[in-house]
Amino acid sequence: MSVTTVTTSGRKNARISKWALGIGSFLLVVITTYLGLLAVTFFIGRVIPVDPVLAILGDRAPAHVIERTREELGFNLPVWQQFIIYVQKALSGDFGMSVLTSNPVMTDIKRVFPATMELATIGTLIGAVIGIPLGVLAAVKRGSFIDQLVRVVGLFGYSVPIFWLGMICLLIFYAKLGWVAGPGRIDVAYEYTFTSITGLYILDAIIQRQWDALGNILSHIILPASLLGYFSMAYISRMTRSFMLNELDQEYIVAARAKGLSETKIIWGHALRNAAVPLVTVIALSYAGMLEGSVLTETVFSWPGLGLYITNSLQSADMNAVLGGTIVIGSVFIALNLLSDLLYRTLDPRTRAR
Repeated sequence: MSVTTVTTSGRKNARISKWALGIGSFLLVVITTYLGLLAVTFFIGRVIPVDPVLAILGDRAPAHVIERTREELGFNLPVWQQFIIYVQKALSGDFGMSVLTSNPVMTDIKRVFPATMELATIGTLIGAVIGIPLGVLAAVKRGSFIDQLVRVVGLFGYSVPIFWLGMICLLIFYAKLGWVAGPGRIDVAYEYTFTSITGLYILDAIIQRQWDALGNILSHIILPASLLGYFSMAYISRMTRSFMLNELDQEYIVAARAKGLSETKIIWGHALRNAAVPLVTVIALSYAGMLEGSVLTETVFSWPGLGLYITNSLQSADMNAVLGGTIVIGSVFIALNLLSDLLYRTLDPRTRAR
């Protein structure tokens, strides 16, 4: 066997070992993070002074019924056994029954989650489409009035409570001007003629070619989505400005200008291209933040999503629903975080070389 063959075989084995180690580390991170999420939600459910048995049966249930139900649910077992049972059920998607709706929690989540996903998706798109150009403009015009204006707009987005701004916008654009539809996802007049297929109303209306219903759906979603998009834009524009300032100070920008390239080509074709790599992570985390942080927005606009579902469940001491919704949101956040990390490694060749 030649030296070249041995060297090639050794490199191949090294690559395989590197891939196996990377996959093993990735799976370990996923498992550890998810177990941590389950542990946190489990102990929160035990710390909160709400008896789940009394929440199900009521305060006037006989003592023997309460005791029997407690045994059936496993609350008489040691805590570590309860946690193992909790993990097993959570991994199978069993979060128990909702006291509020009398349905399995997972069934309720499947019904309400598409509304939250639709709202968060449009909000993130608005935030990215507006926030990235504003961040680029602020970086290019560093220290100018435009830069200060973009930073003030972003600071306002961080500072103003979203529930207050939502009520003000409802008062102005719905109650006074009548430019948009009010709270809810669709008018009652369309509830019997519009059929939900995927749970994403905009997509369903396009598939069924119900253009009147589509207009009504867009009229309902534009205001809450714009509010979420504004807060997302504040974050994305600030991070874009930071990334662009770092790129504009690099030597390759000086070299590109020395070669006579136009500023438009340098900024949008080179600097933003390199800044787009970390921006993927920023946008993914912003989207995850929309999914978990839209509780107040959904409450103000009576948006029938996961945030409103968790809020109503919390007010009714329905801890199965609260913890189930929390686990789903946490799982989505973990998945998006890991996806952004994978995209970062795919788009940036420097991370693949490590």
